[in-house]
Amino acid sequence: MKIKFGDFLLLELSVVVYSISTIAANMASKHEFLSLGYIMFFGLEFVVLAIYAILWQQIIKKFQLSIAYANKSVVLLWTMLWNFLIFGQGITPGKVAGVLLVMAGAVVMNMGGIKE
Repeated sequence: MKIKFGDFLLLELSVVVYSISTIAANMASKHEFLSLGYIMFFGLEFVVLAIYAILWQQIIKKFQLSIAYANKSVVLLWTMLWNFLIFGQGITPGKVAGVLLVMAGAVVMNMGGIKE
């Protein structure tokens, strides 16, 4: 099964959308339980995850499940980036090494899918 570039972009877009849910969850955790801020960010997380679920259903029609799940792991890169840009959390060499290792695994899985 050959992977089309547009399908791959849709897969990566879904990963970015999924990573945005972590921002909403982090923001919700900064508010008191059931306060207006908590409910708003929790609701945003729910909406983002609903959008992600719709995208994911379209993706698994076009990819082998093992390839789709391998790419889903790239969410670690986006989460690390959002944490740095939005929340000011540091990026350590260990975090970078871990993300690169995960991304290398995703590349290996994609190469296997292209050969078939």
